[in-house]
Amino acid sequence: MPMKLDRRTALAALAAAGVAPGLAQAKAPPPTRFRHGVASGDPTADSVVLWTRLTTTSARETVRWEMSRDAAFKDIVRKGESIADGAADHTVKAIVSGLEPGARYHYRFHAGADVSPTGRTRTLPRGHLGRLGIALVSCSNFPFGWFNAYAAIAKDPAIDIVLHTGDYIYEYGAAQWGGDVGKAIGRVHEPAGETLSLADYRRRHAQYKSDPGSQAMHAAHPFVACWDDHEVTNNPWIGGAQNHQPDEGDWVARRTAALQAYYEWMPIRDPGPAPGAREAFWRTYAFGDLATLVTMESRHTGRDRQVSYAEHFETIKTKAYRDAFMRDVIGDPTRRMLSPAMEAHIGASLAQSVAAGQPWRLLGSASPIARMLVPDLAALGVLPAKQRGYDPKAAPTPDLLWTAKWNLPFYTDTWDGYPAARERLYATCATAGARDLLVLAGDSHSFWMNELFDASGARMGVELGTAGVTSPGDFVESGWDDETARRLDRAFETLDEVVWTDNFHQGYVRVELTPDVARATAVAVRTVLTPDASTFDLRTARIVRKDGTLVYA
Repeated sequence: MPMKLDRRTALAALAAAGVAPGLAQAKAPPPTRFRHGVASGDPTADSVVLWTRLTTTSARETVRWEMSRDAAFKDIVRKGESIADGAADHTVKAIVSGLEPGARYHYRFHAGADVSPTGRTRTLPRGHLGRLGIALVSCSNFPFGWFNAYAAIAKDPAIDIVLHTGDYIYEYGAAQWGGDVGKAIGRVHEPAGETLSLADYRRRHAQYKSDPGSQAMHAAHPFVACWDDHEVTNNPWIGGAQNHQPDEGDWVARRTAALQAYYEWMPIRDPGPAPGAREAFWRTYAFGDLATLVTMESRHTGRDRQVSYAEHFETIKTKAYRDAFMRDVIGDPTRRMLSPAMEAHIGASLAQSVAAGQPWRLLGSASPIARMLVPDLAALGVLPAKQRGYDPKAAPTPDLLWTAKWNLPFYTDTWDGYPAARERLYATCATAGARDLLVLAGDSHSFWMNELFDASGARMGVELGTAGVTSPGDFVESGWDDETARRLDRAFETLDEVVWTDNFHQGYVRVELTPDVARATAVAVRTVLTPDASTFDLRTARIVRKDGTLVYA
């Protein structure tokens, strides 16, 4: 989504912490040819993907891998060889099969005399499962700070698996969003320009996986993901993107390069370059008799172009025009977020979960699904110290007070910009017998605890949204002092579907499932400006089943 930023807040905090610009760096790891660590992910009940990357000048080099039941590698259960090939940027994947369901394993790689760090992973369980711990993360922007949330997740004993709901990397250049913070703390984007080519995206992924917190998290837990926009560029749809301009080359070529690099650098199964195969990135994960998780693809297989406020700014002058805009433009029933194939996959997976009697059905969503039209801030007495107004010719996104005046979506790129698509999703879930959704969402850089209702008012479940790993909240922007901006959180809590929100911290959400109750904790990191994995709990909530759906207890 388009971003707003208060760089002064971050830089002032850096100065207050006594950190000199460019010196907030972690101790460099010892030299190794496995400089980007190890990772595992995309598990099934009997298989898992192992990943690493070899630093080498050879065009092709053999890498050996082994998997053991113990950390000392005395009980090796699988071993084999893979090729680090320049055609795949010397990334290495091994899909290890024939494993035991619900089992824990240790793994490592060898290249000549070099040995990688040891990773831990697990397969999905079958049969009875009494507990599952999920870390929900999103929006890890390298220049804005250290990936301390990742480091905390690596140490969190309650976590069994990590769900990343997108913006794993950002495409911006070193002088763009977050650049001055990155310069101050020694985390400047590489390459220096915006990522456009395959080489650019590969180099950016390599930089992100150099972060010690990232390496620790990936080594500690299996990883599942869906993508959002910045894995390619800001606000894409099936025919282009807000942040792709004609002088930046062919759109399809750029997207193809970005997706190739993503599949190379992530511990996920690659369907190969057949037309449309890589774009259709959705998965279903079944956790025994406890839960099913469906991750959704909402960018490259079905999404129609976002509505531009700039094209309607001069029209929306009265409530009547506003209502017509919301009904006929935003609410156009033909506009899609998900492809028909994606919707069919959701319906089939949820129906199977219902038939199996699992108590939990989870959707991994790149952005929040709950209705969050901006409330009337003026009526609530929440005003910025200085009103900047909205000039659609100069700013890609409107002033928050303008959207508040007309009770419009904060951004038209989110589900609020596609209400008909949201109703189709709800109808698909209801047809499958699933009016008890637990949605896990990212993108907004805020913590959310939301309730979900369809257009008729029928309850569809609840939603948890995570703040960014490092990306700052959108409410803290130029013209809004901290005290007033904090009141924006409380203003959004007046909305029917918002129970609680926090826009002032970075971190992750810990989701713990048992057969009868879910416990959700918004975990905040203390800083992102220096390497520090210490955290504190902002809020904890219990989620229970009531009358065939889910509610906050």
